[in-house]
Amino acid sequence: MPLRRRILGVAALLPLAARAETFPTRPIRMIVGFVPGGGADITARILAPRLSAALGQPVMVENRPGGAGNLSNEVALRAPPDGTTLLVATIGQTTVNPALSRVALDPVADSAPISLLVQVTNLLVVPADRPWRSVADLIAAAHARPGTLTYGSSSVGSAGHLAAAVLDQAAGIETVHVPYRGGGQLITDLLSGKVDFAFATAATTVQHVAAGRLRALAVPTARRSALAPGVPTIAESGVPGFDVVNWYGLTAPRGTPAPVIARLHAAVQEALGDPEVLQKLAVQGLEPLPGTPEEFGAYLQAEAARWARVVKSAGITAE
Repeated sequence: MPLRRRILGVAALLPLAARAETFPTRPIRMIVGFVPGGGADITARILAPRLSAALGQPVMVENRPGGAGNLSNEVALRAPPDGTTLLVATIGQTTVNPALSRVALDPVADSAPISLLVQVTNLLVVPADRPWRSVADLIAAAHARPGTLTYGSSSVGSAGHLAAAVLDQAAGIETVHVPYRGGGQLITDLLSGKVDFAFATAATTVQHVAAGRLRALAVPTARRSALAPGVPTIAESGVPGFDVVNWYGLTAPRGTPAPVIARLHAAVQEALGDPEVLQKLAVQGLEPLPGTPEEFGAYLQAEAARWARVVKSAGITAE
C-alpha cells in the first residue's frame, strides 16, 4: 500500500476523543427552532457572545423555524457530531413532539445533552381591555362560554400550549388553541386582542405588562417569580397542584465525543456564572439552571414521560 494511503488510513482511524482535544477549531452554530424575538432566541443571543469568549470561536445563532421545532431538530441533530452544531432545546420540540406525531428522529434519544440553560418565567396574560383580573375570572368566563375563549402559544406542544391544556383539564373548561410559529407574532396578536389569553414568556410580555397593554393574572409554576413577585401562582389562585415549568437547554447530536461535550458544558457553566449574563437573563425572567450533562439527560427522560401522558389524556394532536 502506498505510504500516502497508509497515512490517510491511520488518520481516519484516530479516535474521535483524540481529535476532540483541539476543539473548537471552527465557528459554532446554535440552532433555534423559532423565529427571532421569542424566549429561546433571546436566551441564545444573550449567551452566544459569552460562549464565544469562552470557546475562542464565533458562536452564531441561526433561526430555523418550522414544524413546531421539528425542522431545527432535523438540522441540528443530523449534523456531524463534532460539536460545531448545537440545538437550543425547548420543552415542546424535545419532549412533546415525539408524543404528538411520528418524527424522523427522537430528539431525546438522538441527542447528546450538554446542559439545562434556564428556567423560563411564563406569565398567564390577557389583553388589557379584557375584564378578567384573576384566574377565577378567566375560568368563570370560560365556563360561561365553553369553546369560545381562545389562547395563543408559540407552537403546538410548547410550554404555553401545555399549560393551557392542563388548565382546561384541571378547571373543567374548554378553550380554543391558536398556535403560532414563535413568540413574536403571538404577542402582536395578543396585544391587538385577536386571542383572549396566553401563557407567554416574561421575555416577550413583561414590558407590555409594565406599560399597561397586557394584564398578568398568574404564573404557572409552583412558586412565584422573582421577576413578578406580586403575581400569584395558579395554585394560589384556586387550582391546587398546578405546576408547569418552561425551560431551555442545549444539546448536540448523538455521538458527539465526551471531551467535546465536557468543553461545551464548561463554557455554558462559565457563561451562566457571568454577572453581566445573569443580569441580562434576570431582566427577561430567565433563571439559570446549571447542572451536569447526566442530570440534564435524566431530566429530559422524565419530562418526555410526563408530557406523553398529558398529550394522551388531553387529546392534543399535531394541528
